[in-house]
Amino acid sequence: MNIIHKNIESIRSKIAAEAKQLGRHPDSIKIIAASKQQPISAIEQAYNAGIVDFGENYLQEALPKIRALNHLDITWHFIGKIQSNKTRLIAENFQWAHTIDRLQVGRRLNTQSPRGKILQVCVQVNIDKDPNKSGVTQEEAMNLLEQLRNLPNLQVRGLMTMLHKKENALEGYQRLKNLFEKSSINGPLNLDTLSMGMSDDYCDAIKAGSTFLRIGTSIFGRRL
Repeated sequence: MNIIHKNIESIRSKIAAEAKQLGRHPDSIKIIAASKQQPISAIEQAYNAGIVDFGENYLQEALPKIRALNHLDITWHFIGKIQSNKTRLIAENFQWAHTIDRLQVGRRLNTQSPRGKILQVCVQVNIDKDPNKSGVTQEEAMNLLEQLRNLPNLQVRGLMTMLHKKENALEGYQRLKNLFEKSSINGPLNLDTLSMGMSDDYCDAIKAGSTFLRIGTSIFGRRL
């Protein structure tokens, strides 16, 4: 068993333990392997260890990987900042976009999505008001969700956030969960996805209700 496989098994064990304490099923918590700056061989190792969801931050880096691994049953998630001039290639090559923070981007993804394809999307919320991060405010999130819902080639799934390193992770993620609950499966938007939690804080994200963990370093090791 290679180191990537061992790392994934360790993460799964921690997820299962956290889920058991919370009365959640481990399968309700999915791992997105954040494969930014990772070679194709590392992605293949993670896939062979059972990971099928991979997240990429940079389009130009991601496209060669997607083409090279087209024979594998991978679901590709775009988890970086979305530039308007990159929306067509994101719509064509990814199944998920986690970082929509303005209506213009949503409209472009909707218009440029290939015929018959529904792109799964999340709204990125700047939950801790970090001036160095993208995302709408809590107050703006509901309005953007409602507007995106009217775009036929997008399936609005939920909310995403990244926290400042100095933020208390559990408190920050709980704020996003509270926002999510205002429009979740019992609300008008029928949301089902909370994309939050990374290598350093994914256990806190699970406690707050995360359904997608975006984990890079804990799977692949630190980038050089």
